[in-house]
Amino acid sequence: MAYKIPFSGRAHTYTGEEIDVALQAMQHAIPFTQGAYQDEFQERFCEYSRAAHAFALCNATAALELSAQLCRFKPGDEVIIPAHTFTASAYPFLKKGGRINWADIDLHTRVVTPETIRKCITDRTKAVVVVHLYGYAADMPAIMEVARDHGLIVIEDTAQALGSRIEGKLAGTFGDYGVYSFHSHKNITTLGEGGMLTVRDPDVASIIPMLRHNGHCAFDYERERYWIPAMGSVDLPELHGEPLWPSNYCLGEVECALGSKLLERIDRMNQEKRERALRFIDAMGDFPELEFHRVDDDRHNYHLLVARVTNGKRDTIMQMLAEDEGVQCVVQYYPLYRYDLYRKAGQGEAECPNTDDFFDNMISFPFHHMMSDEDFETMIAATRRVLVSLH
Repeated sequence: MAYKIPFSGRAHTYTGEEIDVALQAMQHAIPFTQGAYQDEFQERFCEYSRAAHAFALCNATAALELSAQLCRFKPGDEVIIPAHTFTASAYPFLKKGGRINWADIDLHTRVVTPETIRKCITDRTKAVVVVHLYGYAADMPAIMEVARDHGLIVIEDTAQALGSRIEGKLAGTFGDYGVYSFHSHKNITTLGEGGMLTVRDPDVASIIPMLRHNGHCAFDYERERYWIPAMGSVDLPELHGEPLWPSNYCLGEVECALGSKLLERIDRMNQEKRERALRFIDAMGDFPELEFHRVDDDRHNYHLLVARVTNGKRDTIMQMLAEDEGVQCVVQYYPLYRYDLYRKAGQGEAECPNTDDFFDNMISFPFHHMMSDEDFETMIAATRRVLVSLH
């Protein structure tokens, strides 16, 4: 059916200046990948995030694949991953040889905590993936203490939380690796796909360009003629003496040019979404059966607007909103251990009661930045009508 207010797969529109930047790159970029616009995007991202090193990639999943590869898992090594997240947060680590211990979430904040991580640590744990889900930054200072105590590699999946901060420090810049997404639905989007990987260790950073681009590198000796024996070399990058196979994870120049420009207004867009989220939450204040996570500062960018329905009427509320009001809400994210993919991989067992509780009772409202004020007010009124009718 056609909805008055759909759950859009696109986050925002582009300004005239942003469109012009993309057009200029289309006309002038030489080549269309691995060029000056990529360098500029990476430099600007480092300036914005204060990360030591940043690498533009074709999407956030590629960044997760790289971070998983760089963990260099040995047989029996384990990685702690939240059970309540998008599947790309997890399967790259299985592919690279890690065995998953599923971490539960806090029922109120919907992210992992130092306590839920600590419960999963064994003598085989090598890494932990912290997902800043829905735009809320997890307690990274405390999580980093736990990680340091146990010598763990920390990967921050910040795909939904670009611009969220903890005590002024950007989410994604606490751990060893930070992963960001520029997918169509994210905080900023580079024409549908795109990602960034931030890296703390300079030795690791030195091999990312080769890992990202097919092992391409310069010859390590002086040549009399630049075309002999070929334009460039291909080699296996090495980390601490261990060879690592490369891939092709490059992001195009037009996307990089656009991403650089979008960084100029990410904080403003986040602030606008946060103000809207708080308005919606406060408008539902007399309906305690909708349990929101209300945060009035930049620790939450409200990438998504979600609530836990505490009266057991989640499906009724969603059905009435969809069929009577034309508001398309959705349910996210299926506990990963329930998926066939993870069951078949022997990862179908978990002790995550909060994950089960939240998923079975959650509702996610349409909440893209490009939603008009009129549609937003319509959604508030429609939600209130449905809730009033059920009282």
